[in-house]
Amino acid sequence: MTESAGESTKTVHYYTRFDRFQRIEHLIFLISFSILGITGLAQKYAVSPVSQAIIQALGGIETTRLIHHSAAVVLLIVSIFHIIMVLYRLIVLRVPWTMTPVIEDFKHLYEDVMYYFGLRKHKAYYGRYNYAEKVEYLAVVWGTIIMAITGFMMWNPIATTKFLPGQFIPAAKAAHGGEAVLAVLAIIIWHFYNVHLRQFNKSMFNGKLSEEQMAHEHPAELAQIKSGNSFHPPSKEIVQRRQKKFWPVAGVLAFVSGLGLFVFTTLETTAIETVPPAETAQVFVFVTPTPRPTPTLAPQPTAGEGINANSWDGGFSALFKNRCSTCHGVTKVGGLSLATYQSALAGGNSGPGIVPFNADESNIVIIQEKGNHPGQLTEAELQQVIDWINAGAPEK
Repeated sequence: MTESAGESTKTVHYYTRFDRFQRIEHLIFLISFSILGITGLAQKYAVSPVSQAIIQALGGIETTRLIHHSAAVVLLIVSIFHIIMVLYRLIVLRVPWTMTPVIEDFKHLYEDVMYYFGLRKHKAYYGRYNYAEKVEYLAVVWGTIIMAITGFMMWNPIATTKFLPGQFIPAAKAAHGGEAVLAVLAIIIWHFYNVHLRQFNKSMFNGKLSEEQMAHEHPAELAQIKSGNSFHPPSKEIVQRRQKKFWPVAGVLAFVSGLGLFVFTTLETTAIETVPPAETAQVFVFVTPTPRPTPTLAPQPTAGEGINANSWDGGFSALFKNRCSTCHGVTKVGGLSLATYQSALAGGNSGPGIVPFNADESNIVIIQEKGNHPGQLTEAELQQVIDWINAGAPEK
């Protein structure tokens, strides 16, 4: 390739490093991994204000989980495609498996350590992949396997507990979340620095490296190419003969993998599919013989006078448990728990959840009146809550 610089013209040689399929594969993996990281960490640290903002922006916890699961399926499809293409290069094209760690990698590591301590004039002469790139690749492989196994266990807990003790489900959750944090930190701290900050390597986007970059990053490979000892693809006839044997086997592998992925995602009905929409069910019905008109002013109880309103134990506890326990039960999103009457009065980070005799100052009412809440009450239910709070919000 020729480039012009002012009045002079110089020839810049480029070397192909990644083909089109590899670059598309990397792009899809990058997008799906990013989505998994954002939606997964938002669920792991659900009480964080940043996580709450992400979940709210995505339309609630159910939608966030659906997006997370969809990205996981895409990542698994890319992984299956990657395995088949690696086998194609090894079996059909007979490309050297240069990603495998070898003894020479330990020698390169030693030489680099000597260089960093000032005991050597230059770094090691790397081939197509250096030891750091190999470790990072193997970390991706290992991490994907761990995430797939633990993800299946959490996605299909009933099937899992048919063969394993129930303690494996929370263990899988802990391993899944821990590996997610490790993977995201590795990408941000290690991969992002080495590939984008230390020296911006665009080969995974344009597929090529200049001769100058090759001499700096992969000098041993460049020397091999210039000496004519680099890999040469087999003839077209040999490739076609090998393809006739490879593609049927690859087709069977793809079919079996696709069937396994289908079972992975459909074996059990998840909670997301079984939770009814908030507006479709009446949680409770008042037992009062005749309906009472909505009071225009909050009734103030006096000594010895009973409170004519339903109570927390008489129905509102069940209402909040049905609508709000996913986020405001044990998890206490926003610091708010509606598991008990006392915790509902105390409220969360935004203030008291229930202020007796004052629905306008009760955060439960304020949030519900905005609409589009993940645990949105119907208009009738919300009005009943307002009446109950204005009547003093009795517990029993």
